[in-house]
Amino acid sequence: MSGPLASLKILDFSTLLPGPFASLLLADMGAQVLRVESPGRVDLTRALPPHVDGTSASHAWLNRNKDSIGLNLKAPEALEVVRRLIMEYDIVIEQFRPGVMDKLGVGYAALKEINPRLIYVSVTGYGQTGPYRDRAGHDINYLALSGLASYTGRRESGPVPPGMQVADVAGGSMHAVTGLLAAVIHRQQTGEGQQVDISMTDCVFSLNAMAGAACLAAGQEPGLESTVLNGGSFYDYYQTSDGRWMAVGSLEPQFMQQLCEVLGCPELVAKGLSPLPQDRELVKQTLGDAFAKEDFAHWQARFAAIDACVEPVLSLSEAVGHPQLRARGVVQQVPLPDGERTQSQIACPIVFGCGVDAPRHIGKQPGEDTMRVLRGLDLSVEEIEGLRAAGALG
Repeated sequence: MSGPLASLKILDFSTLLPGPFASLLLADMGAQVLRVESPGRVDLTRALPPHVDGTSASHAWLNRNKDSIGLNLKAPEALEVVRRLIMEYDIVIEQFRPGVMDKLGVGYAALKEINPRLIYVSVTGYGQTGPYRDRAGHDINYLALSGLASYTGRRESGPVPPGMQVADVAGGSMHAVTGLLAAVIHRQQTGEGQQVDISMTDCVFSLNAMAGAACLAAGQEPGLESTVLNGGSFYDYYQTSDGRWMAVGSLEPQFMQQLCEVLGCPELVAKGLSPLPQDRELVKQTLGDAFAKEDFAHWQARFAAIDACVEPVLSLSEAVGHPQLRARGVVQQVPLPDGERTQSQIACPIVFGCGVDAPRHIGKQPGEDTMRVLRGLDLSVEEIEGLRAAGALG
């Protein structure tokens, strides 16, 4: 294996989306990831449709390049396997509610006694502390409590569920990877491991970014369609005559000028970023009327030839075929178990000058690598049979 993270060995206890997406990024960058899967607690993404050749497309993508060991963590014999693994796989990612891993005997306090260099990344909805630490939640709940949902949507219809899981991925997965890699650098410098506490609510709260800065420092509370970047200005989506949409981001004067020239309304250039409500309403109404006169193909062709920060809103399948995304290789072919066919999947989006290995396989079946991993721990046949008899293996 090669790649910038080839020296990292990660034991992944997580399921669903936040933890697995984090370990997918790490595996794509070369880290050796071993999933610990319970035979009695199936990862629900395995059941998520659609299925291709009997395997969930989501699971096949999320768990590519990872190995899988099946362990029943409620069996004491399985805990001994984890303790032996932790000497080699010295980074853990887990996504249980606070205290669950401790009850199972594989919490940070217990495992760091075995390996003080252990980095233990805990991804939860609300973090390891606070009154909500034990509360259940989903992406939409974290967006609600973070304040972000309060100004994402339309005045007439209210907040809207985003098209992807912002709190899970941008909040949980991305921050988990960042925190993990920072802890690795700290360990390289000091020899010390540590627990990294990732709260998806905390992390998505940080994504309030400029609106958050304005609210905290200047007391400006953002609302639906109230700011320049959330629909309160002409920076918005506009419907074409055939029901498609164009995205207009022509904030700078030179881009605004080109936009207005194409649409035939040069008188609006000076009003583009006017703070006056009547000016903003006039600009949006005029742009809306102009785009509604022609179909999607017309506007797509007109703006493709100029640099005005105006782009078509593409479907996902259209995005796959876009020349820019094709040139960047955002889709790759991943080998299927038969060794002959491949599956199209979203590629690792980070490009390294030193390169990374091509993907080796889609997500594996639960416990597919159990015997190989156990043999790598120098367990005898009798010991392995003992684990099986004790119900420790999946």
